[in-house]
Amino acid sequence: MLIGVAAITYGWWVVGAARRGARWPWWRSLAFLGALVLFGILQFGIVGVHDQQLRWAFVLRLALLFFAVPTFAAFAAPVSLLRTGGPDRLAQTATAMLRSRPARFLGNAIVSPLVALALFCVLLTPFAATIRESPVWATAITVLVPVLGFTLLTPLSEPGVLRSSTFVTVEFLLAFVELMADAIPGIVLRITNHVLDGSVVQAVGQPWFPSPLRDQHLAGDLLWFIAEVADIPVLISLFIRWQRTDRREARTIDALTDEEMEELTRAHLQRRG
Repeated sequence: MLIGVAAITYGWWVVGAARRGARWPWWRSLAFLGALVLFGILQFGIVGVHDQQLRWAFVLRLALLFFAVPTFAAFAAPVSLLRTGGPDRLAQTATAMLRSRPARFLGNAIVSPLVALALFCVLLTPFAATIRESPVWATAITVLVPVLGFTLLTPLSEPGVLRSSTFVTVEFLLAFVELMADAIPGIVLRITNHVLDGSVVQAVGQPWFPSPLRDQHLAGDLLWFIAEVADIPVLISLFIRWQRTDRREARTIDALTDEEMEELTRAHLQRRG
């Protein structure tokens, strides 16, 4: 149902954009299709079927729902499409939410890696077994984890969220360090030689099911790899944001007259003094 509603809504907005004379890039629609296809595979494929029995399936599903699905959805730019071809009132609401203080706080590359680190650190606790084996938690993860990932990534990829070049530079440097920390839970799962979540009963049903400890090591390998690869789109988004900010500030400087530029320089030197 979620896939159907999302596909119909996005398609309707694309039609609305065409009616208003705006050409929506085909590759953005393809990115949205990729997000839906990946979501469907994670929901109905092997990881969706065995995620309650196998740690590696659960971790793979959780990580891809948090990293990969929102990345494809962010490249599809649904908020920009909503502004272009969607209802005006809904577009104004989305814009207001994107510019709100909570969205600006969550949507910077300093906070986002910390949220990811906190999320995956749960896998190092006994609570991970409770989440993995609960049908209620499975439903909550299906809905909430992609929404959380998209909420964190959208302000980085959508135009309209303005930062100073100094902030973006500091953000880039700190985020580069913090993004490396996302792999810590995966490393801990891989190198620990006892089952961290306390669930030591081996899953049954298929002859290829691994032992609990081997299952944990496979989960650690997958999480370690995905966390490192997931850094790339965030760093790309930060680089794009820096380019936009640099161009915007350059246009602002070019628009100043000689007298205004001289006054700006004088004010800057006085603050330094």
